Amino acid sequence: MDGRALDSSTWQAPSVEAENFARTVVNWSITINVIMSMGTFHAALLPTELTLVQQAIALLMWGVLIYASLFIRPCLRLAFNLDMLAVIAFYAFATISVFWTNLGGAALMKAAALAITTLGAFCMITRVDIDDIVKATTRGLFVLIAASALCALVFPDIGVDDSWMHMGQWQGVFESKQTLGFAGAYLMFFACYRKITGQGWLPFLVTFALASTCVILSESRGAGALALVACALVLTSLWSVRCMQVYAILPCVMCVAAVLLILYFYTTGYDSIHVFDTTIDFTERTFIWQYAIGHFDDAPLFGFGINGFWTNPAIYDYFNQNHGWVLDNYHNGYIAILIETGFLGYFLFTASVFLFSYKMLCLIAERAIDRLHCARIIGFVFLNCQTNFTETVFLRSTMFTSVLLIAFFLAVCRPVPSSRARELEQP
Repeated sequence: MDGRALDSSTWQAPSVEAENFARTVVNWSITINVIMSMGTFHAALLPTELTLVQQAIALLMWGVLIYASLFIRPCLRLAFNLDMLAVIAFYAFATISVFWTNLGGAALMKAAALAITTLGAFCMITRVDIDDIVKATTRGLFVLIAASALCALVFPDIGVDDSWMHMGQWQGVFESKQTLGFAGAYLMFFACYRKITGQGWLPFLVTFALASTCVILSESRGAGALALVACALVLTSLWSVRCMQVYAILPCVMCVAAVLLILYFYTTGYDSIHVFDTTIDFTERTFIWQYAIGHFDDAPLFGFGINGFWTNPAIYDYFNQNHGWVLDNYHNGYIAILIETGFLGYFLFTASVFLFSYKMLCLIAERAIDRLHCARIIGFVFLNCQTNFTETVFLRSTMFTSVLLIAFFLAVCRPVPSSRARELEQP
């Protein structure tokens, strides 16, 4: 990874054998973490009462990674500047927001998990090369997607959703078809990046075909299209620095768009989007958005706290009575941040996004970051930010791709050498 290693006087280097073993442990902990954390398994594979086992194993893997990282020499030196302060402040605020919830067991566990995974993101990005992270992540996603395809074809009672809402759609090893489409889209993106960085054609074609098949048959075509757009961003970033600079500000654009969307529902009181004679509700997701935004005035500054909104019986039951169904899911990550952490939390989040884009532009201008890694980070952040318009990914305490987003935000919190300093460093 591009960056400066810490000075040897401040770091006692472990033995080569110990470091190599620690790297192997970290890489496999990432793979296992991905398998366990990307979504809840089908009840036929893991009984509902044991779903916490998945999160426990994922957190155990983060503990293993944090400990093993102590035996690996840092490969990236980060600077404690305003950009890092904003990232840390946002996740710290989200963590302590549990104290103004009902302090239920689930909320406390989520807050503790968020603190552990944020520390794990820091250890991972400073000790492990981005390409190694991608390789381990791809391996875990491939296991999930391959197992899902097998379940859908051989064990349709598990792998195919026959409910009235999703008649015949694939759900694989997961309890919902959305999770399969989400995981498949990420595998498509990672497969494309690995092909760009030198993977052979056969592994790429097998992986990409399998992932895209699951995306299509789970009818998550939107997620697949976003993955293809993210891949296109990576490719065009490698062709043109100008494109890379434009793409670096896309997260800011999406944050502004999210604010406008929230203001639309807040000011109009509508439960859907009206465009002339067309009504858009994104398969009734907008009903959830309006309901959550309608409660913003109940806790405008600090929010309801992490995991503190849908666990309120009055809020949960009222939506259920009016719609006949209820999900403890906002289906919009931006709204989730606003409702659970309030205006202050959303401000910290937006500040971290704008500082991320600004730092990326600085790193690109000074050529202080590997171009492949830069394109990879831009594509991944775009995919996450866009996905959060219809799914809740931000503040997912154990989902690996959510934690990886924190890691990539931290990855740009490195010093930016001036052009003069770079000239003096050159022989």
